[in-house]
Amino acid sequence: MAREAQSIIRLLVVLLFLGCIMIWIMMPTNTFNLKWFPKIRGKADPTYFGAQGETILMYTFPVLLIATLGCVYLHIAKKSSNESNIEIRNGKKHGTTIWNRPMLVKGPLGIVSITEIAFLLMFIALLVWSFTTYLHIGFKTVAKTAAEYGNTVEQEKLYSVGIWLGLVGNICLAFLFFPVTRGSSVLPIFGLTSEGCIKYHIWLGHILMAIFTTHGICYITYWASTNKMSEMLIWTKDGVSNLAGEISLLAGLFLWIATIPRIRRKFFELFFYTHHLYIIFIIFYIFHVDISFSFTMLPSFYLFLVDRFLRFLQSRRGVRLLSSRILPCEGVELNFSKGHGLTYNPTSVMFINVPSISKLQWHPFTVTSNSKLEPEKLSVVIKCGGAWTQKLYQLLSNPSPIGRLGISVEGPYGPASTNYLRHDTLVMVSGGSGITPFFSIIRELIYLSNTFKCKTPNIVLICSFKNTSCLSMLDLILPISGTCDISNIQLQIEAYITRDKEFKPDTPIHPQTLWLKPNPSDEPIHAMLGPNSWLWLGAIISSSFIIFLIIIGVITRYYIFPIDHNTNAIFSDPLRAFLNMLVICVSIAVVSSVAVLWNKQNAKEAKQIQNLEGSSPTVSPSSMIYNADRELESLPYQSLVEATNVHYGQRPDLKSKSFISRENIFDIFTRISIYLYELKSLFCFAGLLFEMKGSSVGVLVSGPKQMRQEVASICSSGLVENLHFESISFTW
Repeated sequence: MAREAQSIIRLLVVLLFLGCIMIWIMMPTNTFNLKWFPKIRGKADPTYFGAQGETILMYTFPVLLIATLGCVYLHIAKKSSNESNIEIRNGKKHGTTIWNRPMLVKGPLGIVSITEIAFLLMFIALLVWSFTTYLHIGFKTVAKTAAEYGNTVEQEKLYSVGIWLGLVGNICLAFLFFPVTRGSSVLPIFGLTSEGCIKYHIWLGHILMAIFTTHGICYITYWASTNKMSEMLIWTKDGVSNLAGEISLLAGLFLWIATIPRIRRKFFELFFYTHHLYIIFIIFYIFHVDISFSFTMLPSFYLFLVDRFLRFLQSRRGVRLLSSRILPCEGVELNFSKGHGLTYNPTSVMFINVPSISKLQWHPFTVTSNSKLEPEKLSVVIKCGGAWTQKLYQLLSNPSPIGRLGISVEGPYGPASTNYLRHDTLVMVSGGSGITPFFSIIRELIYLSNTFKCKTPNIVLICSFKNTSCLSMLDLILPISGTCDISNIQLQIEAYITRDKEFKPDTPIHPQTLWLKPNPSDEPIHAMLGPNSWLWLGAIISSSFIIFLIIIGVITRYYIFPIDHNTNAIFSDPLRAFLNMLVICVSIAVVSSVAVLWNKQNAKEAKQIQNLEGSSPTVSPSSMIYNADRELESLPYQSLVEATNVHYGQRPDLKSKSFISRENIFDIFTRISIYLYELKSLFCFAGLLFEMKGSSVGVLVSGPKQMRQEVASICSSGLVENLHFESISFTW
């Protein structure tokens, strides 16, 4: 029944999506402007919504309906996730990978699949189609218009091109905020995540700013050629406001310049803070084009606002940090208290803020714990790589241990579902701290094998580190409790130490655990909207939009409409835009706050019941810092040691027969070479994977860019048909 419901919802979403795309395709044509749009406008009643009623109906309503249906779809999928995974594994449904196979692995676009290239080309084709159609139709009357206004034909063409570029740029703006909506209900329907879609946001941003900048240059050139530079300072009561558009463009240009890779890498804080100029960019964009036209791009921004306000509410709470494992390689594992209602999938990401370091900076880190295997704990691993992480490590590794560390979080965010059981073998290739996303995958497979007694894929973990102390990262594969049984999974770890030629007995390779004393006001990390978070999100989106329609309808009917229909007066467009923006923000804030408070109250009641039933609290040892000897002597840890082969001063050579594991896991290889070049050099992975008939091999890579590109080039070669490539990258 659940599958049938999901299929129906997916079909409705696809139809709505195709309808939206059809509107964008037809928008520049005479058929749309002279036939379709007048009919829609004729049927719309301007008494309640004015001119914006048509754009709300055509552009905003379908997208928000898709988002609401997506919430229902994801709720059903969440309830049946484990069962479907087991069915997939038992049914051996591996599927085809041709459309997900990497097509381009190097260049400015990064690693992109055939599907991504196809959609990118179609999107560019939409932009080209729109612009050329505007040119073809508009240039037919340009001579007449030029004579009307006393301009030359070239001047009038320049003016018209500026208008059409603005209309085309609006298409990019309409899609810009979908990829950065972290708790999106739209992306997961199409198998996407916000983390994986950041590159789409980057592409859209570059295209958008290139078009809008050209749009502004066309107008400035036109004003200069016609001696009308005073037009730059006009902010009219009705129609297009030039000054607002210039302010919006300047904010966008500052933001755009800060995204240059060299500036972003060297001055990340400048990049981070200037990105908040998007607020000025959007506000003055709405003032520039008027609220009626703004509803063509507002749907994605509306969903972003809902997500952003929910993140704001979550970030206001201090969370309970229970302990930290201090790694000799200048890394820490933070272990938070977690509510039972919070569930997430492997490779999820959580944003962390430490006010004692910086009140404004938020940094994303991979969640390494498993929400089912560890129902009361959530863990992230942080490796020193910058000033912020270095300060955090110094705080926790100080000889005089701190009693409490104030932390706020946002998330976790991650994929709506995973399909690792589809494969017979998982080959995980990592460099340095890139190993952390694989911890959550391994723990997920441990949970599935112990709970459902199903056959899990053979796991091959190939990791490369700089020195011996980095081997302490492998201790984090298992939870801090060390009670999980890993005997049911086939795990082989090949660790390569590139700097050290041999094991140094005096090198510390095991983490130390620091137990902290949380403040009574600190709360466990829990789902902001409870266990049925997707349904609550759908309710917030739909109800806030309905409230907005009711309020703006009443204001228009009893205040704006009478003024507009008075022949001696007209309601100001900037004021109309301000009222709409204010009502949207208030509607979202009120509905979201009520939903969060309701679920917070329910969470408190559930916690009280749980305490009455005798739930055992987390107990820390009497000493503040201790070496977890009981973990090192446990059976799971011994199994982990037996599964690990450490190679010093060499790079993996899979040609060697001795490299083949006792479970024949490595029969899928003929040769793999891993090269680690430090400092100015790059980490790359090269080789050839040999086809193993009747099997499905998931190839996951996480680490430096060059390494991911080399692994992708192997999987895209076409010599092996059973490789399912996935690049795990959290580059922001």
